[in-house]
Amino acid sequence: MEYIFAKTILIRTKSTSWFGYRYNMNLYKGCCHGCIYCDSRSECYGVTEFDRVRAKDNALQILRDELRRKVQTGVVGTGAMSDPYNPFEKELCLTRHSLELLDAYGFGVGIATKSDLIARDADILTEIATHSPVMCKITITTHDDTLCEKIEPHVARSSTRFEVLGQLAEKGLFTGILLMPVLPFLEDSVQNIREIVRRAKQANVRFIYPAFGMTLRQNQREWYFQKLESCFPGQNLRERYQKAYGNRYECPSPNAAELWRVFTHDCEQAGILYRMQDIIRANHLGYKPEQLSFFT
Repeated sequence: MEYIFAKTILIRTKSTSWFGYRYNMNLYKGCCHGCIYCDSRSECYGVTEFDRVRAKDNALQILRDELRRKVQTGVVGTGAMSDPYNPFEKELCLTRHSLELLDAYGFGVGIATKSDLIARDADILTEIATHSPVMCKITITTHDDTLCEKIEPHVARSSTRFEVLGQLAEKGLFTGILLMPVLPFLEDSVQNIREIVRRAKQANVRFIYPAFGMTLRQNQREWYFQKLESCFPGQNLRERYQKAYGNRYECPSPNAAELWRVFTHDCEQAGILYRMQDIIRANHLGYKPEQLSFFT
């Protein structure tokens, strides 16, 4: 493992409107999951050799010092730029030890991951939940394991992720699915969306937050097109994307309106939250008032 210099770990967010996060942290840089659609590969983020994971030197000491200096506690989000449960985490335990620090200093946590390794830390997450909000988000964009293995080749299959969500929910943790991105022409079918909601209900998931489409920019676009050609030969997906979107950054599914109608109907029938404000409010319910001021 290569260790890289880090000046800071904990970053204050401009707004807590994204899942109630007051802070963000990344202990690693880069990701080896190999997801063909990852926006973090874009040039604007400045991550060279994106597929190679590096750990931040003295990350835990820096985090401890920053937490100790913070006057205001809150929810710390992780997983936006680099999955905190990459394969190296199993041995390094940087994420696990960071959760121990958040617990010790009275902070909450929101985790986004595609890995089943999050289940390892259910004990610490449960302890944090005794004093602060905890949110366990797992990305699932297709119920089909065969398709999953093509577009997300180095992570747990979708079926495994549903199982992990069920395990976390059984322990009383606040769990949800990031249904994003829903890839146009590959995942944007009514059947896929309905099956994800159905299996989410089986796993006692509290919320699903969707985006019926994807983003494409800079070098990420060409990477994605190359992967489409190698993973789905003969389907002319590059041509379909170029015809539908050109060089646009936002690429919504042509079926977005129908998918949203079906999705919201099925979520409401299943008692699953899907609006951001409702998700944050439910996650913060029962905690101290300052943690409820999530639009400051």
